[in-house]
Amino acid sequence: MAELTAPAAPVSIYAEASPNPESMKFVLNTQFLSEGVSVDYPNLEAASNSPLAQELFNFDYVGRVFIAANFVTITKTTDHQWAHLIPELRSFLKSYVEAGGPIFLVDPAAEQKAAQEIAANGSHSEQDQQTSQKIIDLLENYVRPAVEQDGGNITFKSYQDGIVTVNLQGSCSGCPSATVTLKSGIENLLKRMVPEVKEVVAEGITI
Repeated sequence: MAELTAPAAPVSIYAEASPNPESMKFVLNTQFLSEGVSVDYPNLEAASNSPLAQELFNFDYVGRVFIAANFVTITKTTDHQWAHLIPELRSFLKSYVEAGGPIFLVDPAAEQKAAQEIAANGSHSEQDQQTSQKIIDLLENYVRPAVEQDGGNITFKSYQDGIVTVNLQGSCSGCPSATVTLKSGIENLLKRMVPEVKEVVAEGITI
């Protein structure tokens, strides 16, 4: 498959704060991925499919890179102030995208869809599979859009014995309010809409 590259055209970009003070969302007028598809790279080794993310990790203060439809969320690792980092990162992203630099080597969409199907079908019974699909639909339609607004993402990992395990990505990882959002928002929604759900737990919270 050919590399996925951004179009070589004038790019506008702005930085938007997220609930996680260590993460900043850079929004562009360029579509990197189709809606609902995202990738989360917690380190350089994980970013082998994304030349853009690899370049970002060359900045010594970049600790995590999350790429979604039309934005990149960058989580910093140092005590540097965003006021000093934003101009440099914004300039790099603008130049890279306008030059048509490769974003991905292989489209992550098919891989993400396959992983989600495996997660849903990995449940122990047909009833659990049906419940898993209900949960996935709720997360996709009601939860993910809100989480994406904050520069992150939530993905379904598993459902067993009433316990839903999700994965928090991007700015949600390490966010001080992530646990509150998970329990008071996501867990309450799933319990209300899917009576079989007893609890929601998350991977990816590194508070």
